[in-house]
Amino acid sequence: MRVKIHHEGTNILVVSAIAIAVVVLPLWLWVRPMVWPISVTAVLGVLYLLTVNFFRSPRRHFEGDPHNAVVASADGTVVALEEVYEPEYLKCRCLQLSIFMSVLNVHANWFPVNGEVIHTAHHSGRFMGAYLPKSSTENERSTVVIRTPEGQLVLVRQIAGAIARRIVTYAEKGTEACIDDHMGFIKFGSRVDIYLPLGTETYVNLGDKTTGGVTLIGRLRP
Repeated sequence: MRVKIHHEGTNILVVSAIAIAVVVLPLWLWVRPMVWPISVTAVLGVLYLLTVNFFRSPRRHFEGDPHNAVVASADGTVVALEEVYEPEYLKCRCLQLSIFMSVLNVHANWFPVNGEVIHTAHHSGRFMGAYLPKSSTENERSTVVIRTPEGQLVLVRQIAGAIARRIVTYAEKGTEACIDDHMGFIKFGSRVDIYLPLGTETYVNLGDKTTGGVTLIGRLRP
């Protein structure tokens, strides 16, 4: 089956392939015994395949009823599901649902709801482990706020992790948000926080696995 590569990874994969070739070709030509070039090639090959796996970009379409649906923004594990106060934009108590992505997950991020993007912001910060609760407010992060067709506000926060060093956000203020579209991409381990109105019905629990753009994680109340 053909693997589609996300455009965010194209340059990295090309440069990595060239670098690996520069390293292993001289080994195969001049280094003996052969166990050394074979071993180095095998290790670099596995690392390269892991990088390809990280930048894969599967085509996905939400098959359920999109009305008031909240769909997972990322592949990963639910690490937080609690009532909190959101101080940056909403400035009210919300339901926070957080999904942690390991380096083995797809790192494209999807819009969790349909609607209109009304706010975006990027914040510089630290690079602590994304599984830590304080990473939501102290790490490098990007915030997107979406107004649903019924006027409810949903805030999505892309958070860099200990390995991640670049957050890419495609969402722009005034543009349409669609649960089938990519909202952005985070390069290497990271997490996504979704802040929902209180009373939102949720269908996942802590520790559950999600598939971005596919898993129905909740439904907004009318």
